[in-house]
Amino acid sequence: MSLERKGDAVDTIIEQWNRERPDLDVSPMAPIGRLKRCAALMDRRLDEAFTAFDISFWEFDVLATLRRSGAPYCLAPTALFSTLMITSGTMTHRLQRLEARGLVERKANPDDARSKLVQLTDSGLALIERAVEAHVANEWRILEPLEAADLRALEESLVKLLAVLEPSGD
Repeated sequence: MSLERKGDAVDTIIEQWNRERPDLDVSPMAPIGRLKRCAALMDRRLDEAFTAFDISFWEFDVLATLRRSGAPYCLAPTALFSTLMITSGTMTHRLQRLEARGLVERKANPDDARSKLVQLTDSGLALIERAVEAHVANEWRILEPLEAADLRALEESLVKLLAVLEPSGD
């Protein structure tokens, strides 16, 4: 399927800046503006799948992180919040909410009596198993209009951009 190029909101913004500030090369605004707009629109489309399971994106993210860690689906809170790139305070709040819903439980850490581990409950595991299947199907629907070659090129470009943006670990 070939997608015909139509003007979009970013084109309008670029045209306005070119008119108002012809001395300024605003071309970087085009890809960055489109990435930001795609991210916002993508979030809406992804949330549609999560609402069917009465979970938010962040709840899905925590449950999915525990699930993909492998059996027994248990991690230290520090491993969770560093993987999810959130603060420990935010993680504590989120875990409290998930625990209140019966989706995770905190267990004693056999390696460190001062800390707890977070584990999926049976209910949490059952929920994430269904939700991740719906999530992947939704992602396939979102990307379906793109040609395979375009998807590969997009992926390659995003890998390069991410390498530029992510901290190098120095």
